[in-house]
Amino acid sequence: MNGFDGRGAPVGAARPGLRRLVAEEEGSATAEYAIATMAAVGFAGLLVVILKGDEVRGILTDLVTRALTSGG
Repeated sequence: MNGFDGRGAPVGAARPGLRRLVAEEEGSATAEYAIATMAAVGFAGLLVVILKGDEVRGILTDLVTRALTSGG
């Protein structure tokens, strides 16, 4: 990229409001990543609580045992 649009004008001159729009959205991607990361951490914590239960542990153990013994 050379900083010019297809007409030979500088990119900033082609759309004067573009620079302001980009400046207003600066940092929004970082905030979105932070929100997604916090949601993933919350989901992982919920899974840990669920998987610590004896009933779920028994179901998973039975599932793995059946998978390993039926492979014959």
